[in-house]
Amino acid sequence: MPYPLSRTLTALALAAVLATPLRAEDDGDAGAYLAARVAESQNDFRAAAGWYGKAILADSGNLRLLEGALLSELGNGDFAIATEAARQLKALEGPPSQLAEFALLADEAMREDYAAILAAAEGDRDLGDLVNALVVAWAHVGTGKMSDAITAFDAIAATKGLEAFGLYHKALALASVGDLEGADEILSGRAAGPVFVMRRGVLAHAQILSGLERNADALALLDRSFGPGPDPIIDALHRRLEAGEPVPFDTVRTARDGIAEVFFTVSTALNGEADAVYTLLHLRVAGYLRPDHTDALLLTADVLDGLGQHQLAEETYALFTPENPAFVSAEIGRAGALRAQGKSDAALEALQALARSHGDLLGVQFALGDLLRMEERFDEAEVAYTAAIDLLPEVTEDDWVLFFYRGICHEQSKDWAAAEADFRRSLELNGNQPQVLNYLGYGLVDRGEKLDEALGMIEKAVAADPDKGYIIDSLAWAYFRLGRYDDALEPMERASLLEPVDPIVTDHLGDVYWMVGRKLEARFQWRRALSFDPTEKDGERIRRKLEIGLDAVMADEAGAAAAPSAPVEAATDNGG
Repeated sequence: MPYPLSRTLTALALAAVLATPLRAEDDGDAGAYLAARVAESQNDFRAAAGWYGKAILADSGNLRLLEGALLSELGNGDFAIATEAARQLKALEGPPSQLAEFALLADEAMREDYAAILAAAEGDRDLGDLVNALVVAWAHVGTGKMSDAITAFDAIAATKGLEAFGLYHKALALASVGDLEGADEILSGRAAGPVFVMRRGVLAHAQILSGLERNADALALLDRSFGPGPDPIIDALHRRLEAGEPVPFDTVRTARDGIAEVFFTVSTALNGEADAVYTLLHLRVAGYLRPDHTDALLLTADVLDGLGQHQLAEETYALFTPENPAFVSAEIGRAGALRAQGKSDAALEALQALARSHGDLLGVQFALGDLLRMEERFDEAEVAYTAAIDLLPEVTEDDWVLFFYRGICHEQSKDWAAAEADFRRSLELNGNQPQVLNYLGYGLVDRGEKLDEALGMIEKAVAADPDKGYIIDSLAWAYFRLGRYDDALEPMERASLLEPVDPIVTDHLGDVYWMVGRKLEARFQWRRALSFDPTEKDGERIRRKLEIGLDAVMADEAGAAAAPSAPVEAATDNGG
């Protein structure tokens, strides 16, 4: 397949469509259409936009092509082209298109044409019931008709299941026109009972309290909601409030901001519940109307990452400047997007720079440790995890994972004593984590130590997570090391079904078959294990087993273990 067309050509293609008369006789560009559909199925919005643009040049009246181009451009966040495609769709008078209405609404809101928004709402515009209602309410705010806006917000708040949406946006609308007392009445719960708001709502309430000269109450709200953990955004607001500074309300400054907030609010409700592309479209509208909407941009990048669009995610994270309190979160996200593109060196460089500038943040050290561990730079990862642990204000149950990951680094660096200590500390904090139980249990089994205790740990891990093949493998391997070969057979075969192409599990299955006398099947499994790209060390051992059999290999290994160690000087002289 040729390389997708550039974004410039996409824009030119759609511009040409608008000036080209419809040609019913045109057969279109089937190759470009198929390429566009493939790119669309992979959520590759940038490539799809290019191919749809090429296809539209050959078939400008094709509703499917225009709809596909519209989806791609919205996914890219290019509203100039999306708006033109939406107008073309409307002009063709095809079936109603919610995508077109998203683009047209965004254009009207950006131009602050609230009369057009209200007129479209009275027509056939369908943005979804909740979005329709909230957008209309904010459009009334935009026209200066607050009484109509309040009536609209109250109607939403009176709808079962939508109460919080109506009350939250009513509070934001009141605050945006200076009625901070009314906004506080709602968000405090005094007006209509408790209102559940997410993080952004808490920050908005803190700004409202500050505007009412109640910085102490704002500080108490932040402490109550977020606790003492480090958070650059919360910490920045905390410092301003502690200094007695009046913090202005800027969560929603205008009706256009309010409409952006509608799409962000709905996107947070959709995230993880609806199709991720649908969530992304709402986020794109929010980010277009409010380019400085920190939360929308961060969530947009996260959703793009989840869709496999790592370059678009990286570009979105890169919009944050070092002066922005969200810069740290964005850089951590950008590093993840870079690594997902195979740019591990660039990802590491980003996190190391962040550690130099913000090394006092636990999240930064944690992220650096994770990346170094995934890159198998275990000694360096251990240093980062230790720095993260040292930054803990107090060790809680949730911190088990830090000790677990540091234990993995110790184990991979051949410091088993330190590894075991960290694994046991992790289990002290949360004794039911199957990952830790399995890792420690397997490590003990592999070393031939404390086998009864190890077996108990692995059995507990299996009970907690019975569908993980690698944990079932550990159970079977514990039986194997205990000489209980018949007991090992059933769980090992089950592990192989759950992890059918894992070289270790397949190798272990061969070993079990050998020890229960099924030697032909054992050799077959060892050959399969070799085809699954084992480590060089494991591959060498498997080939040795195929050559002389497991019994002989185990006898050789037992003999080597019993042989006296070479003097340190001799080992050093030989490069050991």
